[in-house]
Amino acid sequence: MSELPFSKLELDSALLKNLSSLGYLTMTPIQAQILPHILAGKDVIAQSKTGSGKTAAFGLGLLQKLSVKFFRVQTLVLCPTRELADQVAKELRRLARSIHNVKVLTLCGGTPFGPQLGSLEHGAHIIVGTPGRVEEHLRKGSLKLNNITTFILDEADRMLDMGFQASLDAIIEYLPDQRQTMLFSATYPDTIEAMAGQVMTEPMVVRSADKHDSKSIRQAFFNVDECDSRVIALRLLLLKYRPDSALVFCNTRRETQQVADDLSSAGFSAVALHGDLEQRVRDETLVRFSNKSVSVLVATDVAARGLDIKQLDAVINYQLSRETEVHVHRIGRTGRAGDRGIAFTLYSAREKYKLDKLAEYLEQMLETELLPPINLLKQPAYKPPMSTLQIDGGKKQKIRPGDILGALTGNSSGADGSCITGGITGKDVGKISIFDRCAYVAVSSDAAHTALNKLNRGKLKGRSFRARQVTS
Repeated sequence: MSELPFSKLELDSALLKNLSSLGYLTMTPIQAQILPHILAGKDVIAQSKTGSGKTAAFGLGLLQKLSVKFFRVQTLVLCPTRELADQVAKELRRLARSIHNVKVLTLCGGTPFGPQLGSLEHGAHIIVGTPGRVEEHLRKGSLKLNNITTFILDEADRMLDMGFQASLDAIIEYLPDQRQTMLFSATYPDTIEAMAGQVMTEPMVVRSADKHDSKSIRQAFFNVDECDSRVIALRLLLLKYRPDSALVFCNTRRETQQVADDLSSAGFSAVALHGDLEQRVRDETLVRFSNKSVSVLVATDVAARGLDIKQLDAVINYQLSRETEVHVHRIGRTGRAGDRGIAFTLYSAREKYKLDKLAEYLEQMLETELLPPINLLKQPAYKPPMSTLQIDGGKKQKIRPGDILGALTGNSSGADGSCITGGITGKDVGKISIFDRCAYVAVSSDAAHTALNKLNRGKLKGRSFRARQVTS
């Protein structure tokens, strides 16, 4: 798409003049695609990566129709973390600096509640906040959304990953039906599509051109002779490609556990998923794999049925499946959400007939490749990017994702009433999963010790809860 100047849009002259002073002369591809729809007042879904210019896009749209003289909250922007909310608020203030008296207020967890009450009493035009804290203000009546004309969900997929679905549902109940809604997401899983169907009216869907085809999967087949060489072949593939999340399929429960144990003995972060597991262990296993604190999940087809795990980097068939349709279903779990996936299959001479049958079914030649060199085994196994912390409190104790996020990233009170500082940043916090009596939060491995100390010394909902790091 050729570069288009902002002057081609029907924007207020003050906004155009300010854009020029900021050095914003031409639109990015995503801006050129969505700004005409936003300025026309339509609901918009935009799938784009960080740095694509989406904040300026929705910022210009909401400022164009903002009524400064009407001193009420007219726009609500929800973000998954305090850091992103601060960035968005800062950008909105830059875009609005040519318009007098525009007040942008941030409402985020991990910061004192009292000063926010005082700021709300003085009024604001635009609220930028995290779901948990915004919901808390709505429950306490300190925030009113009756005059909202624009509602924006920024990084919606990350908000759902972090467990904010219930808070989002509660917030939406406070919004007027007549409004413009914009949803921005790096990925577009079924959960985002379902949410859009509930909160939007005939939205325009725009996907940035830099996304890969959703069915882009590289398949490779490797010949192995004996059972022992399969495990070695599996280790070689993991060591060469180093996927953050790899799903390994076995045909039997017994083999599933054995392969997971063999990988763990070799230093890999691997867990098994099969029908013999208790529900609690199964839940914890899936939580750890989906939040990238476990790199390899070894599973049977039955156990893996119904898994909804985004951004799966690799699928490895430890053996060819018994049915060709199952093979297609297995490899279809990678290469989703516009990312390129890899699917590797190990087979023996006795399974060659299955490979021929699969080639006929797929109507394509399936060529065998050479395994990575054996000297890769001298390398240490790689570690996952995240670690999982378990908290001994959940839905029954009224714990919400925002409480956990705030406890990790902000100042909190200790058991002795002292102020506990030294939290981690929002970018170090991953997926949050809350069950009836426990909760799990993924944090970057480098920040795990600090995060665990923060949780054990601080409080959630005014109470102390024990936290521990989950290990294999």
